[in-house]
Amino acid sequence: MSSRLEDYDFDLPPGRIAREPARVRDSARLLTLDRVSGATGHARFCDLPRFLRPGDLLVLNDTAVRQARLFGRKVGTGGAWRPCCWRPRATGAGARWCAALAGPGPWWSSPAEVRATVAGVDAAGEARVDFEHPEGGERAMAAAGYPPLPPYIRRQEEEARRRRRSDRARYQTVFARRPGSVAAPTAGLHFTGRLFERLRRAGIETAFVTLAVGPGTFRPIRSGDLAEHRLEAEPAEVPQETVEAVAAARARGCRVVAVGTTVTRTLEAFADGAGGVCARRGPAGLFIRPGHRFGVIDALITNFHLPKSSLVVLAAAFAGRERLLAAYAEAIRLRYRFYSFGDAMFIG
Repeated sequence: MSSRLEDYDFDLPPGRIAREPARVRDSARLLTLDRVSGATGHARFCDLPRFLRPGDLLVLNDTAVRQARLFGRKVGTGGAWRPCCWRPRATGAGARWCAALAGPGPWWSSPAEVRATVAGVDAAGEARVDFEHPEGGERAMAAAGYPPLPPYIRRQEEEARRRRRSDRARYQTVFARRPGSVAAPTAGLHFTGRLFERLRRAGIETAFVTLAVGPGTFRPIRSGDLAEHRLEAEPAEVPQETVEAVAAARARGCRVVAVGTTVTRTLEAFADGAGGVCARRGPAGLFIRPGHRFGVIDALITNFHLPKSSLVVLAAAFAGRERLLAAYAEAIRLRYRFYSFGDAMFIG
């Protein structure tokens, strides 16, 4: 399989990138791809139980998106400030956070009038932001922040305020429980409580891992040789109950189905080399590219990704580059919706 970045490029018309979620989460379209034969099929996400077998194990990422996007005003001048605070550098009251798109000076962030000060900006443009809040930066963002929607979904401040509640609900999985991400694990956005109940009745098992999605997941690949790319490590955890669930699926001869690229990276990074996974908490920085030998997952549910991204490279490493790109060409022709709010694939 090719390790040249240019071989993962394709023509994606701008109109194929979804800028709004499906009206009902599980009404999104689902393209199925057999990674052995290359055969494709077309359904809706609510049809997922048709493509799973009793005893299969779905593994999902239970991370929650923090409200990391702020709309602020500079004290004294009222100048606009729109940072995205993506990880803490300290804990406790007045916690310091790393942020992108920030400038020097004291600021307040509406609507809760949470005060924050930019303590400095490094050479890469990353700011250090100190929140003045009795319960620290996490609570400050929960009070004043907005969902960090992908940059191609442009919200002016007035529209962001108007849509704040609906954006918070739709850019979050229904099973999110551990805050820490600046982007949603988007394959999980299609699930509903009703669909989980149908899966349970069909004998499908579920388990969870956590990977806190950071900006590194979406940073472009700069080198033309994939072997030279390094993926920024992100905090991840596989709990003991998931280790046991994977072992039980193996014992009954059933599949481990990763819901999303973040789950895939977590399971493969912490694989035990014998078809299972280790209970572990720590950084996961595995860049899955051509030549990777998948040790844990047997099938993958994922959204449609952008050209030349680390995400499309991962999907191609699992499905095969030629088969994946042929399926993408079919999806584009049939007007499937791409990226975070887009449609999904089942690769099995």
